[in-house]
This record gives sequence, structure tokens and C-alpha cells, in this order.
Amino acid sequence: MNIVRDIRPITYLKSRAPDLLKQINETRCPVVITQNGEPRAVLQDPKSYENMRNAIGIMKLLSQGEEDVKKGKTRSQEQVFTSIENILKEKMT
Repeated sequence: MNIVRDIRPITYLKSRAPDLLKQINETRCPVVITQNGEPRAVLQDPKSYENMRNAIGIMKLLSQGEEDVKKGKTRSQEQVFTSIENILKEKMT
């Protein structure tokens, strides 16, 4: 993070929003907006935001899977495939 470029006061956002949006979309670096010297918001380009949300979703699924393994909530590959085959057969009839 470049302190000068990536942390801006809210007054900068108010007066130079188009410039700030251009910077964010070109650099793909988020910008921290401060108010009275305190961080209040983070501006981020849409693609980076989407990627972050997807990564968080994957991490959540991995965490849930690890918990299931720890609790012994697992099934063999054969059991899973048999279950899927049965579901598909039911839908086809």
C-alpha cells in the first residue's frame, strides 16, 4: 500500500471522485478513505471486489469441510456416486 496514493481524506473523495475512481480501476489497489484522521471506508474496483468475495466463499467452504472431517461427517466416494446415481434415476422416471 502506498500511503500517499492509497489513503485519502473524505474531502479528497468529495472534490476528486472521478480521479479517484480512475486510479482505483487502473491500479486495482483499494483506497482507504479517512474522516477526521480515522479510517472510515475502503473503495475498491468491482472486479477485485468480486474476486475477494469469491475467495472468501471458497475459504468458508473449505473451513466447513474441515469441520465436517473433524466431526467424522464424511462419506466414501462410492457412497457419494451411488447417491448421485439414485437421484438422477429418480429424476428420469
